Amino acid sequence: MIRRFGNAPEPGRNYQIRVGAYALLPLGRDLLLTCQFDPDPDLQLPGGGIDPGESPIAALHREVFEETGWHIAAPRRVGAFRRFVYMPEYDLWAEKICLIYQARPVRRIGPPTEPNHKALWMDAGYASTVLDNPGDRHFAAVFAGSG
Repeated sequence: MIRRFGNAPEPGRNYQIRVGAYALLPLGRDLLLTCQFDPDPDLQLPGGGIDPGESPIAALHREVFEETGWHIAAPRRVGAFRRFVYMPEYDLWAEKICLIYQARPVRRIGPPTEPNHKALWMDAGYASTVLDNPGDRHFAAVFAGSG
């Protein structure tokens, strides 16, 4: 059983399962995060959906690069969670299965290639209080030693 964060599923609503890979990217006590500005500002752990035929690790590398402009190394899985959400960019209700990895940011190549994203560094303890979804906040708190 994967721990759920956020709202319980609504009775009678059909949810599409969406599996994604997300990263804790520490440098000292700071984490590399992404802010997605469309449709509204959303502070997140970098990552996203795994494409058909793509491995979770390949998706993690691709998504982190798209959302932050950074290459990463040595990813290792540290946990998972699920949440039930509406995804306006896809106009669908999803049961998101979020695979959480910790990896080392090794090189900034440039700005994010994903439109409407900005990479930023934030103290992990502070991030654990301001990330926009409770699953991300939980894993940031665990990393910071307060969860």
